[in-house]
Amino acid sequence: MKLKLLITSLLIGLAISAGVQAAPLKIAYSDWPGYTVLEIAKQKGWFKDAGLDVELDWFEYLPSIDAYSAGKVDSVLIVATDAMVTGSTAGKGKIIALLDYSEGSDMIVGAPGIESIKDLKGKDIGIELTLVEHLLLLKALEVNGMKQSDVNLVNTATDKTPQTLASGKVAAIGAWYPISGQALKQVPGAKKLFTSAEAKGLIYDVMNVNPSSYAHHKEEWTKIVAIYYKCVDYLNDPATKDDAIKIMSAKVGADPVAYAKNVPGTHFLTLAEAKERFKVGAGMDSIYGSMDIGNKFNLDNAVYKISQKPAKYLVPEVVMGLK
Repeated sequence: MKLKLLITSLLIGLAISAGVQAAPLKIAYSDWPGYTVLEIAKQKGWFKDAGLDVELDWFEYLPSIDAYSAGKVDSVLIVATDAMVTGSTAGKGKIIALLDYSEGSDMIVGAPGIESIKDLKGKDIGIELTLVEHLLLLKALEVNGMKQSDVNLVNTATDKTPQTLASGKVAAIGAWYPISGQALKQVPGAKKLFTSAEAKGLIYDVMNVNPSSYAHHKEEWTKIVAIYYKCVDYLNDPATKDDAIKIMSAKVGADPVAYAKNVPGTHFLTLAEAKERFKVGAGMDSIYGSMDIGNKFNLDNAVYKISQKPAKYLVPEVVMGLK
């Protein structure tokens, strides 16, 4: 009888253990090119080849953050500034990889007749308040000797900005690609007024991981980070670039030719570049300096009240340990 109970207990223990191990690591991602590039790994079977059970869950950007904060996924691909927002409340995180920085794909788009940022003085701008385009707009205003008080901000969901611009209700909108591209296409005469190419390093995208998941699966997460940079190499390689574009554009329902033209607006970081950007520094060429700017933006706009320290989020050893 005792032997039977022992065997039963062992079987139950093994079943529980197997159940825990069988649970996939879930990563929430959305339509930003620096996130969509991970689709290459899914389509090529690179996770399985590495012995990983990874589930990529597709969302709109904000719902992806909500899913992470609610504990429905283990990781979210997110703007570094927004990672501090989730981290200031329930969505604590460890940033284990730097994915890219925006180099033109985030933009302020003017309505027909608006020729410059200075033309926006006293006018309405459709923008999703406290998100990354809001930060970009403030930089655009600063560069042009203006302040936020010089314009009127109309809180607009980013995915609704093209139709808002087309309606004529605002003089400009802020959006990221592919939505910014949709606005330019749908509104004849619309033009780029300011882009992230004029503020390189202001907007970094990162892989943010639940601290508990990272603590229990460091080896797996290290492999996932390595696979991410493998995807970047696949995109950068002239021999495989077309296939990468085909995979990424299909995921977002975009024309491959048009998508390829917009890829340069995202600076996909190679492993070597990520290592450089993980070094401590005060400027925007360091993730630390960039996050300090984002932290000030969040405090100034009352996104949170307690200052966030980049060093508490950043885990450079994963990237630094890869070869």
